[in-house]
Amino acid sequence: FVSSLFLGVGKTTLIQKVTQALKSSGIPIDGFYTEEVRESGRRTGFDVVTLSGKRGPLSRVSSDSSTSRREYRVGQYVVDLVSFEQLVLPMLRNVNHGSDAEKKICVIDEIGKMELFSQAFIQAVRQTLTGSGTVVLGTIPIPKGKPLDLVEEIRSRKDVKVFNVS
Repeated sequence: FVSSLFLGVGKTTLIQKVTQALKSSGIPIDGFYTEEVRESGRRTGFDVVTLSGKRGPLSRVSSDSSTSRREYRVGQYVVDLVSFEQLVLPMLRNVNHGSDAEKKICVIDEIGKMELFSQAFIQAVRQTLTGSGTVVLGTIPIPKGKPLDLVEEIRSRKDVKVFNVS
């Protein structure tokens, strides 16, 4: 897993370059990464992009400060949990149901606050990490404030190597 304290240091760029190198070597790889969405030079949200080319919103800047009961927020961003789950869960289930003979690499960029609103995602990530036929290449945040349970669980696993980038 790749980890960093700051936004914009290149975790996703690093993941994308490694993914391209693995793909060009013919290694089976699937997964997703998150990408900033900008309008007029200003970040307005994040998209989820699967390695198979599907794209959908992960979050967008909210225009008002009121929160409905069903709204998931991180700072100024409202998380589109339905879009995220529709894109990511089928891909993770597919990776988890592959045969052990077919070793696969699964890219998960990232496991952070926005993604962790999804209990189904948490369960699918745990399943992927315990599956014998899958190597995970992912990104996690360095904890600031309250630690995120799944992130700390991943960080403390004996079979995980964390690379901090700056």
